[in-house]
Amino acid sequence: MRVHEFQARQLLAEAGVPVPSGGVATTIDEAVKAAETVFAAGGSIAVVKAQVHAGGRGKAGFVKVCKTVDEARTAATFMLSNRMVSPQTPPEGLAVSRLLVASGVDIAKEFYVAVLTDRSTRRNVLIASAEGGVDIEHVAETRPEAILKQPLDPVTGLHPYMARDMAFRLGFQGKTVAQAADIFLKLARTFIEKDATLAEINPLVLTPASAAHPEGQVIAIDAKFTFDDNAMFRQKQVQAFFDPAEENPSEIRANEFGLSYVALDGTIGCLVNGAGLAMSTMDIVKLHGGEPANFLDVGGSASEEAVTEAFRIILSDARVNGVLVNIFGGIMQCDRIARAIIASAKTVGFKVPLVVRLEGTNVTEARKLLEAARGDIPTMQTAGDLTDAAKRIVAATKGA
Repeated sequence: MRVHEFQARQLLAEAGVPVPSGGVATTIDEAVKAAETVFAAGGSIAVVKAQVHAGGRGKAGFVKVCKTVDEARTAATFMLSNRMVSPQTPPEGLAVSRLLVASGVDIAKEFYVAVLTDRSTRRNVLIASAEGGVDIEHVAETRPEAILKQPLDPVTGLHPYMARDMAFRLGFQGKTVAQAADIFLKLARTFIEKDATLAEINPLVLTPASAAHPEGQVIAIDAKFTFDDNAMFRQKQVQAFFDPAEENPSEIRANEFGLSYVALDGTIGCLVNGAGLAMSTMDIVKLHGGEPANFLDVGGSASEEAVTEAFRIILSDARVNGVLVNIFGGIMQCDRIARAIIASAKTVGFKVPLVVRLEGTNVTEARKLLEAARGDIPTMQTAGDLTDAAKRIVAATKGA
């Protein structure tokens, strides 16, 4: 589960990490009032940021540094009236319904810091770089030595000496070492306490020297958090942050019926039971020249109603020009799938090619049901094995 930047900043602030003051706006007037508050408090800059679950906002023009209230109004008008398109959004872009209007910060140096799980070592790890505010994936690929790592203790987490060592390695000096180390400790603690899968600050900044902070101040000015969906039953605050407007509507519908569904960019819809079999099905479709339109695992205990809903979800995707059903019946009985196919043909209608491969529990009865219903499903073909099924659906959809 992902959250917006303003929600991530809230979690950091609650943990004691210094973040710039700001407010959330859903209208132009609210954004203007938030900017007025920034300037009234003595700020010289108001930063207007679109709140969407995608990166690349700055390059897309959806992060604006404003020196006046009028500039903030113009920025808010643009962002709330246009869809944001970046390399991390769908081609049609994302609608912007919320803005963060925050006080600007003078920056002397930018850093990157995050806590995540390193699957190669099976440990949580603090990673950091003195090259913050940029595409950290590009830095990791081209200059891996610029990425510093500190594994967390599996039992006690990040120790103060680890945090201080990381601060020194990043180049912090004097009193800023303690400031940075304190932020690292609080970020690691929040990561664990909130069941996060990623807790990222980019950039973490060092401000220029001032009367209040002769050596500068370390502040988090942008944050990104993702969380383990399986832990939401004990993370009520985080669960309340869920924004359905930022999620694929079909994925939300699938979740309501206990289906595992992820939309992809292809044209061949896949309905499979079992995550491993679903991934194998997608692979073999690609092997024979097709592109999967989705990952969809109906599991072993889905009802006929849920499977019928799965077909509705697949066929609601306008890009789908064919459907492949691949069921290996263990707990899931093949005749239940067959009845769902027949029901879907009556209530939804298969106007695109349908290839069905069934094996396992009650497969003989299932095949009889489908054979009897051929007149109602003229686009249906049956396949003897998965390779045959993949070849058939790819051939049936070529040129469609």
